Amino acid sequence: MREKAVMPCGTGAVKRVTLSIGEYYASREPAVISTLLGSCVSVCLFDPASRVGGMNHILLPGRADLTRFNLSARYGINAMELLINAVMTRGGQRNNLRAKVFGGASVIPGLIEAQAVGKKLSEFVLTFLANEGIPVVNRDLGGIYVRRLIYHTRTGDAFLKKSRSMKSAQLLWEERKKAEQIRASVKEPTRVTLF
Repeated sequence: MREKAVMPCGTGAVKRVTLSIGEYYASREPAVISTLLGSCVSVCLFDPASRVGGMNHILLPGRADLTRFNLSARYGINAMELLINAVMTRGGQRNNLRAKVFGGASVIPGLIEAQAVGKKLSEFVLTFLANEGIPVVNRDLGGIYVRRLIYHTRTGDAFLKKSRSMKSAQLLWEERKKAEQIRASVKEPTRVTLF
């Protein structure tokens, strides 16, 4: 995670943190956490009583093989347990936790949605939170848009901006161009030679 300079905000200063894939951050002090999501999912946890919050950035559902991978927070179970523990270590109470869940887009056109990682990851996170008794108070999952997520740990507010993936737009343009070429070649008369 990259920490940025402390920025003035209202009555105090606020730390700004940018999360990459496989990272998480929690804080008792005011902080603004941001990340960019495609098929990945971020869970924002908040305890309204203690005003402790945190966020993760999950790449894949399931559990990491810790003998082969050193960034365990890339994987669902590990990322969720690490985030919950980080919030509780800073004073959050497990029975007060509320979740907001974002991401899980299908950013590559033509991929069957049921097989897309984003859909599987979204389902995993929602099931995990339900099994842990952590209510989801807000969510924005699926679709085709890349999401810029900004989360305020002190208030639990999340701000989201959606935009089309440049990669998706490029792939779509290439597919359309190829389809036009095929349609044009089919319309051209062909020479037939009889033997």
